[in-house]
Amino acid sequence: MATPAIREAIALERGTADDLDSVMIVMEQAFGSHFGEAWTRSQCAGILPMTGVLLRLARTRDSGLAVGFSLSRSIVDDAELLLIAVAPAQQRRGVGRLLLEDFIEQARTSGISTAHLEVRDGNGAMSMYRDAGFAPVGRRRKYYHAPDGSAFDALTFMRKI
Repeated sequence: MATPAIREAIALERGTADDLDSVMIVMEQAFGSHFGEAWTRSQCAGILPMTGVLLRLARTRDSGLAVGFSLSRSIVDDAELLLIAVAPAQQRRGVGRLLLEDFIEQARTSGISTAHLEVRDGNGAMSMYRDAGFAPVGRRRKYYHAPDGSAFDALTFMRKI
């Protein structure tokens, strides 16, 4: 569970297409091009207007700087965490956990019964997902493709809400 200190330091808010500059800065910092996980600006802009899509920003309360975000979508009674990213300077402080808890709470209040996510095999965030009740349910072999030609498996996780 996110600590009271991180809840005092970080504000979560709904994002819009106007926030894409901030999203792309965090995305580049968090993902880079090492594993082929990052989305392009046009992919993010294209999904935002779709029904059931939710962008949430984590901003520092003191400066208003975006230090993380989550992008999710809900269809009927399923929710999927499409992206979650935290700027490296803020990682391991609870921002990702706060965003993940927010995703789960948003799903719960929307009447969602099942949540899904996908993560690159070996990503350090897998322990956070497991701690939040997500369990691995599948593997997509060589799903992520890095610029150098390397390929990495994606693991799919699920939890009941």
